[in-house]
Amino acid sequence: MAKAQTTFENTTTPTFPDFTKFDFTKIQADFGKWFGDYSKAFTNGKGFFDIDGVVAAQKKNFEVMTAANQAAFEGVKAVAQRQAEIARKAVEDFSKVAKELAEPTSAEEKLVKQAEITKAGFEQAVSNLREITDLVQKSGEEVAELIQGRFVAQIDEVKAAIAKAAKK
Repeated sequence: MAKAQTTFENTTTPTFPDFTKFDFTKIQADFGKWFGDYSKAFTNGKGFFDIDGVVAAQKKNFEVMTAANQAAFEGVKAVAQRQAEIARKAVEDFSKVAKELAEPTSAEEKLVKQAEITKAGFEQAVSNLREITDLVQKSGEEVAELIQGRFVAQIDEVKAAIAKAAKK
């Protein structure tokens, strides 16, 4: 299949706007309207925003995020420790079960024993899953409460700062 070739004759030359048709006085008036009130944000060399308040708020944000990260880490650590305990116990139980099944008994007795072991193993697995889920949920709730509390506090701080600035 032949490839189409592009030539320079087919391309259009970009045109520049005709600046003689622009109404620069309208642009300047719009600019003045948009940014004219900006100077009102500064009175006596002080800005509309309380810089010290902003820095303090950011410090609080950082402290809460640090606490939330610590809580999340502790939650992950608790889950990992519990999973390790569960795994260790499962290996111990498997050893015990393997010895019991290796004992000479009838085929019927082995089948009954296997059914009992399977039932107990399933019940233990469900219990372990619930426990791990509860640990994860508790950790997530703790982290969410920390962040939500700071968010609500920050909204209140912003409202107070705006109200304070409006009174000036």
